[in-house]
Amino acid sequence: MSFEQFIKDSGVKYSQVVRFDEYQPLDLSKDNTELSKIDLNSESSFTDYIFTLLQKNGKTVGIGGYAEERSLYSRIDLFEGEEPRTIHLGVDVWSKAGTKIYAPLEGRVHSYANRDVHGDYGPVIILEHTVDGKVFHTLYGHLSLSSLEGLHRGKEVKAGHQVGTMGEYAENYHWPPHLHFQLLWDMQGYEGDYPGVAKVSEREVYLRNCPDPSIFILK
Repeated sequence: MSFEQFIKDSGVKYSQVVRFDEYQPLDLSKDNTELSKIDLNSESSFTDYIFTLLQKNGKTVGIGGYAEERSLYSRIDLFEGEEPRTIHLGVDVWSKAGTKIYAPLEGRVHSYANRDVHGDYGPVIILEHTVDGKVFHTLYGHLSLSSLEGLHRGKEVKAGHQVGTMGEYAENYHWPPHLHFQLLWDMQGYEGDYPGVAKVSEREVYLRNCPDPSIFILK
């Protein structure tokens, strides 16, 4: 059973993580030849590519990326290795810095951190939820620093409660403003972190633990 079907069968009411009416699908996969024409290490170049595309299509929000194989991570040492990590495990929601982000379900704060390494999440919050006796987690990466204020482990969060806002380039550690939103069944011992990108050889293992979270994005 898919995660989406699990949520629908449970009958639980849920909220949209980022509120919008229309969106622009965004392709940041290795097959998008347009990406080879821009400097992904340049704040202005990468940001202009995203937001010019949105403006051209009359949208304020761009969405995509689940299970997408990307080559853009080669600009970041964090994802390099004998086998680089290239499989994106969440959905990205691209919009202006300061865009509000909401909890889809009631839950509690599992953990949070400021992953202040180039290319990492920057400010990140992880919530824990229980539906029909099953525990799972939602991860919110690339937030503003102010999103971490007043948090503590176990803090209760209501469905539709504001979790935080999208961070600026400098505070979300060198990405154009966006939310990385990810689902996790098992945190596997991680606190304030979980890989958002996997190796191709580990693709299926990670995608089983990190199902498609689109039901909470595209409501």
